[in-house]
Amino acid sequence: MKTTGNTILITGGTSGIGHGLALRLHEAGNTVIVAGRRKELLDQITTEYPGIESIVLDVTDPAAITRAADTLAASHPQLNVLINNAGIMLPENLLDPGSLPIAEDHITVNLLGTIRMTYAFVPHLVTKDDAVVMNITSALAFVPLPITPTYNATKAALHSFSESLRVQLAGTPVQVIEVAPPGVQTTLMDQQNSDRAMPLDEFLTETMTLLETHPDANEIVVERAKFVRHAEANGNYDQALAMLSGVGA
Repeated sequence: MKTTGNTILITGGTSGIGHGLALRLHEAGNTVIVAGRRKELLDQITTEYPGIESIVLDVTDPAAITRAADTLAASHPQLNVLINNAGIMLPENLLDPGSLPIAEDHITVNLLGTIRMTYAFVPHLVTKDDAVVMNITSALAFVPLPITPTYNATKAALHSFSESLRVQLAGTPVQVIEVAPPGVQTTLMDQQNSDRAMPLDEFLTETMTLLETHPDANEIVVERAKFVRHAEANGNYDQALAMLSGVGA
C-alpha cells in the first residue's frame, strides 16, 4: 500500500483506532473520508480537522451501504482504499440466554458489516490502480479472550475471509491487508486507561511505519501483538490462552 496520494474510506472512523488512522493518513497526504453512524461526531471531526470529509453510514444497514457506495462512486470516483474498521467488543456470559443479542450484534456489525462493505465496494476498487481493502481484525482472532467469545469469533472469521479475498483478487489491482492489533488504549471494552493495553499513539506510529516500510505486506502486526498472533505456530497457544483467560475474570 502506498501511504500517500490515496482516497480512503474508513468505517468506524469517529473514535479509537479508526479515528486515529484517519488523522494519521490525512496528515500523510491522503484524502480521507470518515464514515460513522452519528452525524454530530462526523461534523465535529470535519470541523476540527479541515480537509477530512465524512459520510453518515451504519454498516448494519445493507441499504445504507449500497447508497454510500453509489454516492461515493459519483462524488469520489478516485476512491481506491477501503478500511473496514467498524466494530463492537462486549463481554458475554455464555450461561446467560440474555447475552444472545450481544452475540448477534457482533456478527451483524463486525462480520456482516465488513462482508457487505466489501461486496459493495470491490467492483469499484478493481478499476483503480493502487487499490486496497484493509480489514482491521485482532490478535484475538488467533487466541481468544474468553470473556468476549463472539467478538473473537468474528475476528477469526474476518481473518479467514481476508485470506480468501486476497486469493480471489489476485490478478486485480486490489491489495488485501489485514491489520491485527493487540489490546489498544481506546474506549473499546473501556481499555482507554488499561495498563495491559498498548497506547493508541504508539500503535498508530508502529502501524504507519510498517505500512511505509512493508508496502507489499499482507498482514500488519505490531510487536506487542506478535506473541498472541503467532502463539500456535510457536507452541505457546496454551500459555497465551491461559494468560487471556485471566483477563476480566
